[in-house]
Amino acid sequence: MPDNDSQTALRGRPKDPAKREAILDAAKALFIAQGFAGTSMDAVATEAGVSKLTVYSHFSDKATLFAAAVEAKCEGMMPFPIFSLEAGDDLTVVLERIGHAFVTLINSEEAIALERLMASLAGQDTEMARLFFEAGPQRTLNEMERLLTRARERGLVRLDDPAAAAELFFGMLQSCRHMQLVIGCGEAPSKQEAKAHVREVVRVFLKGYGVAPS
Repeated sequence: MPDNDSQTALRGRPKDPAKREAILDAAKALFIAQGFAGTSMDAVATEAGVSKLTVYSHFSDKATLFAAAVEAKCEGMMPFPIFSLEAGDDLTVVLERIGHAFVTLINSEEAIALERLMASLAGQDTEMARLFFEAGPQRTLNEMERLLTRARERGLVRLDDPAAAAELFFGMLQSCRHMQLVIGCGEAPSKQEAKAHVREVVRVFLKGYGVAPS
């Protein structure tokens, strides 16, 4: 029997945000454990404690749900306002803020588990790979590109290709330490180590792209 959220959704009333969050939490756990092909909307509904109709009232199909789950994970740890650059903001402070959030995100247990899953499915589930990249890494790169474009317009950096610079910035932050963590031969950096790494990446990045004070 449909639950109350399903009935109200059919009448056009606002959906229950708590149930949406429960669905996303269930989806993240199941996609990591069973992969994209092995996860059904029925299983997500059961795990979330809602009806399948409720799941479909929030997310039209499994691809939409998977993308939303990846987005929720990224936005939970790197909300898009973190990429804001207001007049008078210190670019070094802004980049370090983004860097800390990114390093914390990619070294989280959920992110490591998902990255390992994506690697294990390489060449097998290209749809899941595409959805993952577009919902997570690509959205983050796009936000960084927009921030660097604003910084260039304000004369804070000198760069010809904001997209390439954004990719370089995150590539430096990721480092070989993250690869060791993913393949299981290393540990996540301590808070002090992560802070020092982010600070050095930002220093080197602005050494290459920054504008010297007049």
